[in-house]
Amino acid sequence: MNPEPNLIGPRIRQLREHREWSVEALARQSGCSPEMIAALEAGDLVPSLTPLLRLARGLGVRLGTLLDDQSQDGPAIVRRGDAGAAIHFSGNDPSRKRSTLDFHPLAPRKAARNMEPFLIDVHPAQGEVALNDHEGEEFIFVLSGRIEIRYGKDTHQLAAGDSIYYESAVPHHVHALDGDARILAVVYAPA
Repeated sequence: MNPEPNLIGPRIRQLREHREWSVEALARQSGCSPEMIAALEAGDLVPSLTPLLRLARGLGVRLGTLLDDQSQDGPAIVRRGDAGAAIHFSGNDPSRKRSTLDFHPLAPRKAARNMEPFLIDVHPAQGEVALNDHEGEEFIFVLSGRIEIRYGKDTHQLAAGDSIYYESAVPHHVHALDGDARILAVVYAPA
């Protein structure tokens, strides 16, 4: 299910080595385990968004720095059919061996952005799902299909045309129901 390589691991390694940090130092700085960082850097795991946000914060960079490696001033324009390669996240796969969320960045290379807009192909959950939390806020608009959002102790089902805006600090999880879905998501994570 991962036809393209995930380039996030090499970017994490490059930023860590530029700071002359060991994997253990980045683990202390980010609150992520050294084993997970090493596996991400090696490409053995498909990342999920929560640890990626923690790694970005630990490295002192915005999330977009891990997602794209060149920035530009001015507006970021993405034309229809030109979203580029998907960024694969493990979302609802506890083994983190496969992509269950395929992110298509809508502001690649935009310098100094505070929000991360994405088109996301969401796949159904398999087995038990784990809720994750991180600083910030998220806005989701369902373009097609149906999704379920577990938010704290509540569960919300949304269909095409529905939207939700929530605090990301509350443990949450997003997955598709009845087959694949597509959403527009805007993630704000303070630097």
